[in-house]
Amino acid sequence: MTHVTIVGGGPAGLSAALFVEKNGLDATVFDMDETWMHKAHLFNYPGIGSIDGSSYLEVLRSQADSFGVDRHQETEVTGVTANGDRFTVSTENDSHDTAYLVLATGANRDLAKELDCAFDGDVVDVDVTMETSVTDAYATGAMVRDQEWQAVISAGDGTAAALNILSKEKGEHFHDFDVPADAASVFGGLAEE
Repeated sequence: MTHVTIVGGGPAGLSAALFVEKNGLDATVFDMDETWMHKAHLFNYPGIGSIDGSSYLEVLRSQADSFGVDRHQETEVTGVTANGDRFTVSTENDSHDTAYLVLATGANRDLAKELDCAFDGDVVDVDVTMETSVTDAYATGAMVRDQEWQAVISAGDGTAAALNILSKEKGEHFHDFDVPADAASVFGGLAEE
C-alpha cells in the first residue's frame, strides 16, 4: 500500500494524516509535540465555539487514531533524503521509506532546506496543492507563509496536500466528501457524539 510520512503533529500534519489514511493510504506521523497549539485557545475555528489548543490536538489525534494512523509521539526526525521517486525519513533509532513526504514542522524549515526545496525569500515555495519543487514532497502551514499563521489555514494546507496525493494515487481528481450514511456505517454513530 502507498505510504505517506508526515513530519509534525499539529493541525496540518494531523489533517494530512487523517485524510490519506481515511481514503486508503498508509500514514505515519512523527511528532515532537512542540506545536504552538499548546499556547493557543481557539475561538475562531469554524465549527468550534471555544476550545483550548491542547484539547483540540487531542481531538485531532483521536480522529487520526480512529482511522489507524501510525503516530510516533516524541520521535524526532533527524533527516530526510530523496532517493529517486522515494524518500527516506530518519529518526535517532530508525529509518523509514516512503512514497510521499509532508512537512508540517511549523516555521522550522530545516528539513525543507535539507531536501533542497525551492524557497521564495524565507518561506518554502509551494504550488496551490502545497507541493514543493521536490516532486511528492509537500510543505504546509507556517513553513510556507511569512507571519500569516493560523490553525485553520494549516489544517487546510494539510488537507490540500492529502487531496493532491490521493489524486495522484487514484489517477483522477479526488474529492473527499462524506454523507451522513457514511459516518453511521463507519463509526456506528460516533460522528453524532
